[in-house]
Amino acid sequence: MRGIHADRVSAWLDANIEGISGPYTWDLVAGGRSNLTFKVTDVSGTTVVLRRPPLGHVLATAHDMAREHRIISAVGLTGVPVPRTLGLCTDDEVNGAPFYVMSWVDGVVLDSPERGGQLPEVLRTPAAEDLIDVLAALHAVDVDAVGLGDLAKREGYVERQVRRWSTQWANSKTRELPAIEEVGRLLAASIPVQQGTSIAHGDYRFGNCLTDIGRGRIAAVLDWELCTLGDPLADLGYVGIYWTDPGRNVVRANDPTGIPGFPAFDDLVQRYAVRTGRDVSNIDYYKAFASFRLAVISEGVYARYLHGAMGDQQVDLEPMKLGTELLAEAALAAMKGG
Repeated sequence: MRGIHADRVSAWLDANIEGISGPYTWDLVAGGRSNLTFKVTDVSGTTVVLRRPPLGHVLATAHDMAREHRIISAVGLTGVPVPRTLGLCTDDEVNGAPFYVMSWVDGVVLDSPERGGQLPEVLRTPAAEDLIDVLAALHAVDVDAVGLGDLAKREGYVERQVRRWSTQWANSKTRELPAIEEVGRLLAASIPVQQGTSIAHGDYRFGNCLTDIGRGRIAAVLDWELCTLGDPLADLGYVGIYWTDPGRNVVRANDPTGIPGFPAFDDLVQRYAVRTGRDVSNIDYYKAFASFRLAVISEGVYARYLHGAMGDQQVDLEPMKLGTELLAEAALAAMKGG
């Protein structure tokens, strides 16, 4: 299996993870530019999950397995549903890169309207409400009590992020896009007061959760590689840029909302406000910020493909290019309250 040195990893699992024994079978669950996720099944049919960095030359800091393992272990001490961490290997001799192992959680990743259709219509609003309740619970975690107080700087999150992504745009843009430049200026000119410091997931949405489709509940929150400390409303705004309100054209193809049964995003914003007591009146700013950030990331990916850094892959670049432009326009519209 590409990405797994079966003999050495099997020996490590036998020696370090309780309750499983080889021989093992390996199935790639998720791959690509992000961390690779493998379903590992032992001789008796017991399953666990192994996470490792993507293949090829990557920045260690961008795919820090020990950091991700630490975060999930800490969040696991709270009521926020996450897989249970089982072990961490930092010895590159075992598999060419660090990896960690966690429990297998049953559930469905609702990352498309088609997947959303697997969730009974009557359970779609409860699932959406639980998505927000879990986010509120994450933002209520005492970072010092769970040992994450030193994970990152606590204050000035949005200001640092706007500066970072504005610089990134200048370095990676392939063309002039006035909407991005204008949004960057508008965001920088009206940085909101940060309402406390929370664990900020950084990529929170249905597509990064396992949903129990029989109960309409979040079974586990996944993909913690972008997690930091910061402004909690940034996560809420990010949910909003994926969300499609009832009766609207689907905003993003990798989100299940927009089909009958899911509530409007404004309803979820108010639910979050009730759960947390935070002022959500400036949520459009955070939606603009989220769209701006995603537009810059999208342009960076487009630029790498355009310049051949992703290898000779037959990829239609036009949708990628258009995606950046649509995100930029969405950011500008949100910033202007549209």
